[in-house]
Amino acid sequence: MLKKDQIEAFFSRLQKANPAPKGELNYVNPYTLLVAVVLSAQATDVGVNKATEKLFKLVDTPEKMVRLGEAKLKDHIKTIGLFNTKAKNVIRLSELLIADHHSQVPRDREVLQTLPGVGRKTANVVLNIAFGEPTIAVDTHIFRVANRTGLAPGKDVLAVELALEKRVPQKFKQHCHHWLILHGRYVCKARAPDCAACLVRDICQYKAKTL
Repeated sequence: MLKKDQIEAFFSRLQKANPAPKGELNYVNPYTLLVAVVLSAQATDVGVNKATEKLFKLVDTPEKMVRLGEAKLKDHIKTIGLFNTKAKNVIRLSELLIADHHSQVPRDREVLQTLPGVGRKTANVVLNIAFGEPTIAVDTHIFRVANRTGLAPGKDVLAVELALEKRVPQKFKQHCHHWLILHGRYVCKARAPDCAACLVRDICQYKAKTL
């Protein structure tokens, strides 16, 4: 497990290389961000962006989504995995936003998690990107990087999230989520980590580093 000074160096280097990292899902407001993140479960950001390019030009509020309807929504997102279930969830969460939240996306993790298709990870992403909360949404990339490097080992995503919350200095928490996702997606890849290009190679505790 990395020590405090190593964690400081880890994030200082990622920050220097990318001072203001951003998510790769396209959206126009908190509502469309919520929809995009729900659609991204078990799908790539690239695939979701392709499906929502036309959708978000037509729909940017819960009311417009409900008027569009489940059948037409399916036509827009049919290239995304699990699109039938996702379409049903998006329509239902839109109805609930209208009925219970004045058509606004709640700025509360527990409330967000009551919406169909919204789990803890999705809620954390929305809170971080839409509202600037220093939440850390642990996906497969972050889970891998946290365990592989020794940054915040954990047996499951919740354990890793809680470990990161405890170990990452407050000044880095706002962008921690994006730095780790991008690092895992493009450098610390699952099958073939590009250790030669890694900014934290000397800190990382992964024993099977590539040349």
